Amino acid sequence: MAYIGRGTDSISNVEVLDNLTFDGSASYTLQKLSTNFVPSSANNLLISISGVVQQGNFSVSGSTITFDTTVSASDTCDWILHYGTGLITTVADGAITEAKLGSNAVTSAKINNGAITSAKLDSGLALGKIGQVVSSQQAINVNSTSSSYVDTGASATITPTSTSSKIYIVFNSVGGGLRTGSENDTQFGLTRDSGSSYLTEKRLENYDYGGSGTILRAPFSIQYLDSPSTTSAITYKIYGKYNNATSFLLGAGTGTDTDWTLMEVLA
Repeated sequence: MAYIGRGTDSISNVEVLDNLTFDGSASYTLQKLSTNFVPSSANNLLISISGVVQQGNFSVSGSTITFDTTVSASDTCDWILHYGTGLITTVADGAITEAKLGSNAVTSAKINNGAITSAKLDSGLALGKIGQVVSSQQAINVNSTSSSYVDTGASATITPTSTSSKIYIVFNSVGGGLRTGSENDTQFGLTRDSGSSYLTEKRLENYDYGGSGTILRAPFSIQYLDSPSTTSAITYKIYGKYNNATSFLLGAGTGTDTDWTLMEVLA
């Protein structure tokens, strides 16, 4: 029965080679559009000679094909097809799903940042761009009477892998102060490498209409996306001061009340 369906020359990874002109010898040069062609292997070639399909009765070396016997000059080459691996050369967007990946099938050695785009993956498998995560906790217990910024000792360090990377900083702690009257107004600033300017600041205002002199503490968080443009180690620090209080407080002296998360976001 004749083949019914689209022509094999329309399959995306099937290449049609130039027909050979036989002269009674066994070896010939394979070409595509008059340019020498090197096939993947002899097993990837299918040749029709005088209406008979040939496969497995020839070898290839570079662009040279050698038949097991000489081919008569009276024979005609009908067509030569070269098959690639599989039937798809370009992965369709969203074609790679979790079910199609075996357990532990992708190793870190096979991952090239940026080579696999999220468009090629199912939405549930879209790759993030987090290069590294550094997290740490500190037992900080600061009680300072400074009305100008001072180093609290809270710090964390990360070394970016690229100058184009950004660093997303999350700092969580407990802050407050010894109030004056009913108000406790303290402030904390995030710096990079002890710089004199602050990347971002967090102001805490606690109110309690009881007596003055009460220590007020409350959980707070600082988040910031930094663009350091360096591959050198970066140390982020927290500075503190009071605005309308007797002193400012940071932490409570335990190992879990002050923590950092630094994430390198790849470009």
